[in-house]
Amino acid sequence: MASALAGVLWGVLAPPEHLLVVAPDRGVSLTGESVHRFDAIGMFACAGMVVGILTAVAAWTARTSRGPVALGAVLGGSVVGAGVMALGGIGVAALRFPDPDTSTAGTVVAVAPGIGTLLVLIFQPLVACAVTLVLAALNPYDDLGVSDPPVELDEPEERDATLTS
Repeated sequence: MASALAGVLWGVLAPPEHLLVVAPDRGVSLTGESVHRFDAIGMFACAGMVVGILTAVAAWTARTSRGPVALGAVLGGSVVGAGVMALGGIGVAALRFPDPDTSTAGTVVAVAPGIGTLLVLIFQPLVACAVTLVLAALNPYDDLGVSDPPVELDEPEERDATLTS
C-alpha cells in the first residue's frame, strides 16, 4: 500500500523531459533537459528507500514474528512493492503527459518520465534488509525480543527501625 502511494506521488512529482521534434517521430533533448531523466530516477530511488525504511521498521514492531521469516516477508514484500511502485508511478506519469504529437518538426514536446533502468527497483528491498539487519544487531536480547523480557524483582525495602518500635 505504501509503495503504491509512493509510486503515485512519484508519478505526480517527477519532471518530464522536453524534446525538440526534428523529424517525424524523432526528437532531440534540449540543453539541460536530459538531466530530468536522472532527476526522475533519483526521486524514484529515494522514494523506494523511504518506503523500505518504513516497511522494515513497521515489520520490526511486530515482536512475535521477528527473525528469518519476518526478514523473508519484508524482502518479498519490498520486491513486490517496488514493482507496484514502478507500475503505478509510470501509469500516473503517462496520464500526466500523454503521448505527444511528434509529427510536426520544430515543436517542443514533454515526454513522460520513466524509471530508466530496472536496477532502480533494488533500492527498496536493499534498504529494507539493511534496516532489519541493523535493528537485529542493536537488539539486546538473544531471541530478538520475541518473548517478554524477564521480570526483575526488586529487593524488599528494609523497614526503618524507628517505625517498628
